[in-house]
Amino acid sequence: MPEAKAAAAEATEKVKATKVGTVVKAAMDKTVTVLVDSLLQHTTYKKIMRRSKKFLVHDEKQAAGVGDVVRIVECRPRSKQKRWRLLEIISKAK
Repeated sequence: MPEAKAAAAEATEKVKATKVGTVVKAAMDKTVTVLVDSLLQHTTYKKIMRRSKKFLVHDEKQAAGVGDVVRIVECRPRSKQKRWRLLEIISKAK
């Protein structure tokens, strides 16, 4: 029976949101600011618009630097504004 409970728990586990963005600030301790761009279509005029949003991301190893392209994942609140953590560094800045 424990195997069935474990399988049921895995099936009902939430899928966490992931985003890809660029590090724009890395001056804080274990925190980086990531700029995530998204494209959306205007409802009336159908023009494609670019929207961007900054996220405070927890970087435990302090591995990310300014200009790096990173993947972030949603997590429990770490502070008042930090709700994302660094999953991987896709490419380092030159």
